[in-house]
Amino acid sequence: MAGVRRVFVVAGEASGDKLGQAVMRGLKRLQPDIEFAGVGGPLMTSEGLVSIFPMTELSVMGLAEVLPKYRALLRRKAETVAAALAFEPDVLLTIDSPDFCKRVAKELRAQNGAIRTVHYVAPSVWAWRPHRAAQLAAFTDKVLTLLPFEPELMQAAGMEAECVGHPVVAEPEASGQQISAFRARHGLGDAPLLLLLPGSRMGEVKRLSARFGAAAEDVLAKHAGMRAVVVVADGVRAFMAESRDLFPPQTVFVTPQDATEKRAAFAAADVALAASGTVSLELAAARTPMVIGYDMAWLSRVIMARMLLIDTVTLVNLVSETRAVPERIGKACTAEALSQAVLAVLAAPQAQAEAMRLTMERLGRGGEDPGLRAAKALLR
Repeated sequence: MAGVRRVFVVAGEASGDKLGQAVMRGLKRLQPDIEFAGVGGPLMTSEGLVSIFPMTELSVMGLAEVLPKYRALLRRKAETVAAALAFEPDVLLTIDSPDFCKRVAKELRAQNGAIRTVHYVAPSVWAWRPHRAAQLAAFTDKVLTLLPFEPELMQAAGMEAECVGHPVVAEPEASGQQISAFRARHGLGDAPLLLLLPGSRMGEVKRLSARFGAAAEDVLAKHAGMRAVVVVADGVRAFMAESRDLFPPQTVFVTPQDATEKRAAFAAADVALAASGTVSLELAAARTPMVIGYDMAWLSRVIMARMLLIDTVTLVNLVSETRAVPERIGKACTAEALSQAVLAVLAAPQAQAEAMRLTMERLGRGGEDPGLRAAKALLR
């Protein structure tokens, strides 16, 4: 799409912030004079975005979690639409956060149909609520997908669609020196490590931390000398600082200062226990075997269980077309079940290796940078 000079971009959570950073960087490389406005997090801010309000206000998931914040979210939606209209963009780029983003795009389309709308990250219609593709087509011109099997589903609903791969495949792998420096910095020596990743959203971190901590305590009791490391997301620092007693004694809490330290933490681990989400791809990129655990509020859990179309929610399993990564979801997400799964992975750590390799290959590792591919696709 020639002549794009102004892009209004909206992201609502940490994974979207990462995708937004990559595509903004690609757009600046292709068109150095491009301008941005909208909503984003610290990574997008580092590329020049001045967010109109904190992105963390949008980082809620699940019906029961959204309802208490519904009015506040409506106000933020109105503010976002007004800011977009004032900015007069050539393109509205919405990234993930489908419920908020679709409301912004729908309202903006109603008020100014000349603004082209591109959505980055296809709704997971292959998992649940397949009608969302048709809903999205009503106010979206093009979808940029992360997964290779998604364009066909979007095109069938009447939109342009292009798979651009996932930015995780473009990230450098942690070097041996970086891993050693990480271990030394946190006093870990050469101890085997259990990495705990309870999420980036406040709701999920509150719900999962006690279970992850109890599971870790059981695993450490059975593996003498093993240490637990919790990677703390920016948006939940205060909660984690007050909740350290939920985890085993001598657990190391790490708030990565940059992406290099985070990659080193992932690569240093012998096994990871992680919340469901993009993090499974980051672990696969680091070749770290994992267990996925996740739960939601009771009402959200009941609704999702009735609507789910697939038997796994882990992206590594889906992309590799295997079920190599064990997951404990919903009422199965108990401390005992999580610890048993982690112990099983520790007993056979190579069982996930081929699924992780295949996932990275299918997402584009070794090819053109996905952020640049997304930028080119947006401009077409």
